[in-house]
Amino acid sequence: MTVTLSDRAVGCLRAQQPAEKVALTRAAAAWWRVRPDRPLGRAEPPDRPGRPARPPLVAPGGVPRRRVTSGVPGRVALLHALAHIELNAIDLAWDMVARFGPGQPRAFCDDWVTVAAEEALHFALIADRLGALGAAYGDLPAHDGLWEAAQATADDLAGRLAVVPLVLEARGLDVTPAMIARLQAVGDETSAAVLQRIYDDEIGHVAVGKRWFDTLCRQDGHEPQARWQALVRARFRGQLKPPFNEAARSRAGLPAAWYAGDSAAIA
Repeated sequence: MTVTLSDRAVGCLRAQQPAEKVALTRAAAAWWRVRPDRPLGRAEPPDRPGRPARPPLVAPGGVPRRRVTSGVPGRVALLHALAHIELNAIDLAWDMVARFGPGQPRAFCDDWVTVAAEEALHFALIADRLGALGAAYGDLPAHDGLWEAAQATADDLAGRLAVVPLVLEARGLDVTPAMIARLQAVGDETSAAVLQRIYDDEIGHVAVGKRWFDTLCRQDGHEPQARWQALVRARFRGQLKPPFNEAARSRAGLPAAWYAGDSAAIA
């Protein structure tokens, strides 16, 4: 039986243990890249990805506060929350491939396979850093907000692109520089370097989302800015929160007119 990229994507989604998910992601990305004739195929993605028994999933208010100045426990809480985000990000990228890849150009899958591999690297880097601090992923509660956003946009590629890379990942560009600065202020240059690597890659991930959102709008005859704002109003449950990192967002191709000022009537 021929193995397809969709089969591999679903295998990564179903993997329960984070280390297995990372290993399968790396293997799938290498398998896809080595030959341009690999088939995409079709395979039904699960409604929810595989997860380990821990961490317990709680309401956002039940997740420990992430005050770096409180010493090692504060840094562990911050890194644990980021590890959970990156684990979800692996699955979000593979869900993009399996759910929306059929019917899209091969370049669409190329981009999201690259994103999945980079998210797997990010998780591994944070997991290693947690280990060096005497902790592990699963030690603290986490919340399910990211996957709830995936479920809310499972029926619509434009909605998924509008909310996940262009709202949630773009928010990471806003908040990560301050996290890096706080870690540097307490002398944790190793953790700061991990976050810097993630930040640099995430600019590219937002750019991937923006590029494919624009492509979809062109195909469907929509004006991208107005379409994005309408989808955020309809599909995103929260609010866009300033301050915005306009420099990083601009590098990702996301203009300030989309999300800031009077023209961004989406709150």
